[in-house]
Amino acid sequence: MATTLFTKKPRELSYNPKRPVWKEKPSALYQTVKAVVLIVFSLSILTPILLVVSTSLADTEQLVKAGGFVLWPERPTLEAYATIFKGPMVLQSLGVSMLVTAVGTILALFVTITMAYATSRSVLFGRPVILAVLFTLLFAPGLIPSFLMIRQLGLLDSLWSLILPGIFGAFNFVVMRSFFMNIPGELIESARIDGANDWQILWRIVMPLSKAVIAVVGLFYAVGFWNSFFNALLYINDHSKWPIQLLLRNFVVQGSGAADQLGITTTPPPQSIQMAVVVVALVPILMVYPFLQKHFAKGVITGAVKG
Repeated sequence: MATTLFTKKPRELSYNPKRPVWKEKPSALYQTVKAVVLIVFSLSILTPILLVVSTSLADTEQLVKAGGFVLWPERPTLEAYATIFKGPMVLQSLGVSMLVTAVGTILALFVTITMAYATSRSVLFGRPVILAVLFTLLFAPGLIPSFLMIRQLGLLDSLWSLILPGIFGAFNFVVMRSFFMNIPGELIESARIDGANDWQILWRIVMPLSKAVIAVVGLFYAVGFWNSFFNALLYINDHSKWPIQLLLRNFVVQGSGAADQLGITTTPPPQSIQMAVVVVALVPILMVYPFLQKHFAKGVITGAVKG
């Protein structure tokens, strides 16, 4: 009996390597739940946009019956848009916003790129100085010191008061610096051996390799400048220098009373005017997204993984 136990061959184990989870075919229940979640999430985003556009296109009779907001216009009309463009205020505000966004984004990218490149190299006094610089970015100067600084610099009622306070963002700096740190040091050293200085290395090597993160950070800055209205509320008293967001804020807060700024006596319902200004303020910056969408995943994820 003992001999039989010791001489019996052990049972061979069947080994079937399991495929990774992401290679397994999703179950029908999982696909259904995912589709429902995506549909609900999409509707939660698209419904407010549809409500804004539909209300701006609805006529007075439908707005009165619906109580002020319309989900689908029965008789679309451009009366609200024609009204807000009768006066020069909206076009002036659009021009101011475009100018501030363009100039501010260019300056912000220049400051962020140069500082991120300098702090990503090991030649700048070492890690303690870099940490000290990053530590100072955690504290905002405050409203009163910022106003006093702008006044002392003579920037009140100047478009520079809308640009200079926003040309550096801590988050954008950290993302871009992390991206620059992922660039192989051997590539930069080889360029330096060939006689290239830091500006040539940055312009000819680093920036062409960083198009994705530059596009994403540039979009972040552009959206920030375009949507900013608080600085204009503090520093700008001349109505001809108001950005579109401050004009929109006045329409939302004052309602029909803001129509006097357009020089118009008879207007459509205030809800229609407000939604038309919202659409006008939304469309220009929204048109930029499709051109930079492909850079989002690569620019943000690669720049935030390592640093």
